[in-house]
Amino acid sequence: MEKVYDLIIVGGGPGGIGAAVEAKMLGLEKVLMIEKTDNHSHTIRKFYKDNKRVDKDWQGQAVELEGNVDFTDGTKESTLDYFDALLDDDKIDTRFNCAVEKVEKRDDLFYVHSACGEDVARNVIVSIGRMGKPNKPSYKIPPSIKQQVNFNLDKCGSGEKILVVGGGDSAVEYACDLSCCNEVTLNYRRETLSRPNPTNREMIAAYSEKGAVALKLGVDIEGLENEHGKVKVNFSDGSELYDRVIYAIGGTTPKDFLKSCGIPLDEGGEPIFDANYETPVKGLYISGDIAFKSGGSIAIALNHGYRIVNHILNREA
Repeated sequence: MEKVYDLIIVGGGPGGIGAAVEAKMLGLEKVLMIEKTDNHSHTIRKFYKDNKRVDKDWQGQAVELEGNVDFTDGTKESTLDYFDALLDDDKIDTRFNCAVEKVEKRDDLFYVHSACGEDVARNVIVSIGRMGKPNKPSYKIPPSIKQQVNFNLDKCGSGEKILVVGGGDSAVEYACDLSCCNEVTLNYRRETLSRPNPTNREMIAAYSEKGAVALKLGVDIEGLENEHGKVKVNFSDGSELYDRVIYAIGGTTPKDFLKSCGIPLDEGGEPIFDANYETPVKGLYISGDIAFKSGGSIAIALNHGYRIVNHILNREA
């Protein structure tokens, strides 16, 4: 059987690093941290100017650190150096440039699907920020049709003629899901769908063969227009009208990502979790900024990791 981790952490920010370090120091043997960018602490690395101050606390709300990570106020550079040392010293398995696409629970194990393949764990912590957003097309979307141009399935109804744009797993899953009660076309600029996982490739082939989803491959979109309230899509080989266009061309909102991880959301789109930061799915936790509507501090994120790891260990004791 493939390696089963005690804990997989999705996200390489301070909260993810803290959870990984605490896990190793407190006794979890097999720990993996997966990060979609090419290094840890992406927000600090990309959005903080050189020598910018990095505070332990957020907006003056003093928080006592509870765990083993001794983080103090510093600069961008000293903070990154400190997290580098933590990751190096504790020999935590890390995967960078690995965007997680989905987390599934089957038979008490979590299967984490990413750009690097599939990993299996007994517990998962999702520790992501709130800055994610879907990728947008390069051409302008006319304001008059913005309600009919979407980046997820939230506004979809039934009985519509829908164009799904994209060539990855999300695009295939959107198209197949919508085909139950809509007329759906899947458009991708390349001539083959090579990016989806094998299961989704088989699924879209079957849906196409039975006519449930029409495939329009190897064709680019040059722009959108409003034509009498419909979305006129100008392809490189002609134009066609649709009731709705859904882009699944990479990137994701935090809400969409949480859904793909199997985390239940409340009516306001916020993740549901208890005092131990455990979601209604046993063994699936949430930590860091995403656990706050208005954002939190590095200290709070580090404490989340410490508390979650202790909850895992106490349950397994």
